[in-house]
Amino acid sequence: MDGVTTSAGGVRALARIVARDDGRGVTSLPVLDGGGPLALRRTRASGAEARVVLVGAMSGPLGGDHFTVEADVEAGARLHVGSAAATIALPGQSKGEARYDVRLSVADGGELHWLPEQLISAQGSDLYVTTRVDVGAAGRLVLREEQVLGRVGEGPGRLTSRIRVRVAGRVVLDQELACGPGAPGGWDGPAGLGGCRAVGQLVVVRPEFARDPVAARVLGDGAAVMPLAGPAALVSAVAADALRLRRLLDEALASLG
Repeated sequence: MDGVTTSAGGVRALARIVARDDGRGVTSLPVLDGGGPLALRRTRASGAEARVVLVGAMSGPLGGDHFTVEADVEAGARLHVGSAAATIALPGQSKGEARYDVRLSVADGGELHWLPEQLISAQGSDLYVTTRVDVGAAGRLVLREEQVLGRVGEGPGRLTSRIRVRVAGRVVLDQELACGPGAPGGWDGPAGLGGCRAVGQLVVVRPEFARDPVAARVLGDGAAVMPLAGPAALVSAVAADALRLRRLLDEALASLG
């Protein structure tokens, strides 16, 4: 399968998307390449926006696996990426840590909505997730990350998630969250998740935020909006379950206009 290799240490998989303005007000996808656990499917477009769904065709990531997803949105293009179902990190035969890397770039005048379903950290799993995003000064981004600690009736695996966002070459966000067995103490305490099983982030980059920064505020019980050092805002939320977390993040996005 293209972009997929298998070894005793686990599966290596790469999926790539390139979105390009075709000059007629429509976004084309000259590169849409994925397979195995990272299959990509183009769905019905919405106006000038191209839509892609990431379809998990295999279990994982398992211990020792390394998945990478890359998306490049060129000037004037608009791309919406979702997933068909939640991703479940599972223990595998290999005792090694699994990795899931997301690499996104949005050029000036481009727009990306990165809205996958939840990542579930199953008991016994060990996953390190990194998300790195580069946005041009006039680019636009909506990025959502949601993590759920454990399936119903079980404890969580170990999950480490780092997100780094740059706008016009300047770092506006660089944070890491570690939770589950083996994570630094206090991750589930009052200064961390406070006993909640679901945690999420929403990063919104818009050029108009440079002129009219977002005001810091609390949104209901468990969510807060914070301006970042640039034309960007961060929403952080915790909730008892995935459904309530999604509701909090959707309400936060609506409040940003």
